[in-house]
Amino acid sequence: MKIAIVGTGIVGVAIAHALLDEGHEVLLLDREGPAFGPSRGNAGWIAHSDILPIASPKMLRQVPKFLADPLGPLSIRPAYLPKLLPWLARFVLASRPGPYERSISGLAALQRLALPAWLARAEQTGLGHLVHRRGGLYAFTDPQAMAAAKEIAKRQAAFGIDVQMIDSPALRKLEPALSPRFAGAAYHPGTAHISDPLELTMALFEAALERGASFERIGIDRISAETRPALEASHGWRQIVDRVVVAAGAWSRPLAAALGDPIPLDTERGYNVSFTGVSGLLSRPVAFEGHGFVATPLDSGLRIGGAVEFGGLDAPPNHARTRKLYDKAATLVEGLPAFESGRTWMGFRPSIPDSLPVIGRARRNPHVLYAFGHGHYGMTQSHATADIVAALVAGRHPAIDITPFSPRRF
Repeated sequence: MKIAIVGTGIVGVAIAHALLDEGHEVLLLDREGPAFGPSRGNAGWIAHSDILPIASPKMLRQVPKFLADPLGPLSIRPAYLPKLLPWLARFVLASRPGPYERSISGLAALQRLALPAWLARAEQTGLGHLVHRRGGLYAFTDPQAMAAAKEIAKRQAAFGIDVQMIDSPALRKLEPALSPRFAGAAYHPGTAHISDPLELTMALFEAALERGASFERIGIDRISAETRPALEASHGWRQIVDRVVVAAGAWSRPLAAALGDPIPLDTERGYNVSFTGVSGLLSRPVAFEGHGFVATPLDSGLRIGGAVEFGGLDAPPNHARTRKLYDKAATLVEGLPAFESGRTWMGFRPSIPDSLPVIGRARRNPHVLYAFGHGHYGMTQSHATADIVAALVAGRHPAIDITPFSPRRF
């Protein structure tokens, strides 16, 4: 079959490989080109140990505190608030205990597939040296928060996730550059991170082309509901294929809406600063719990980023937020370079209120499949999602129940 994939971020590129495995003719389409958006500048974690959705009773209690600080871990641009209200309403509903537990079950099932799928694809494409298995740390400056994390660790252990609660001296032994302020950390020895998001996504993209996929730089405006779907773009461009996969991240919503699926997709604007060539400060990724940012020792340098800002796709970046992240990091990591020596970046995470991606068939055309809305876990879940999409195209049952990811769950 000839299959078009709309989107060449890490999810779209991963899907290309899974479909090439099955012998399909693959056409990759993207308005900007490969590795645009979050696939270019994310933190680089394969964070398969994360099983708790952002929408939670705890988050609801913290939202007022976060919103009081316009440069804090969570902010909403005032002009964007009216447009965001429907999304926020669904976020509140998803934070109730019942939906929250269902989201955990769905997220944990997908995360269980994530690392094995990544390792298998990296080995097949000869890119295994770009995946580093040095573990990851979730570090706490608040002893009470760390105590509460022990209950989360029990839940993770129940899903087969290896987690070790370590005290401050053990943490400093692993990462001497961390401040003595830390009470300890949750250490996940099985967590992996990648060399660099841009480097690895581009390497996988080039590998897909070498395997026979083709690419065209064009923005798709419409997908028809005909049995053999037609993709349409400006200036009369039209292409009829056997199947279409919509993996356009934050730009997927209008394509799905036109096919009868009003998905509550919005964008979390994430910020970071990268210090090219800086190495040796950290040996593994560290999440600074309660502070809203992470640090990753990429092969290309040290990256510090995080935070969530809702402001849509059009507003310019506010790098005062990035500076605020850096200033906080400088109090917790010894030896950081000057902020001015770093390279700042802002990208759009495709965010669904219940923290689960949308994976499934379009309402008006079952030959169109969705694979978007992965939020903070696009890099993590990319190859697991790709295997699910390949199974759906082939008419097989996926490895897990994909009901939690249905486009019709809203």
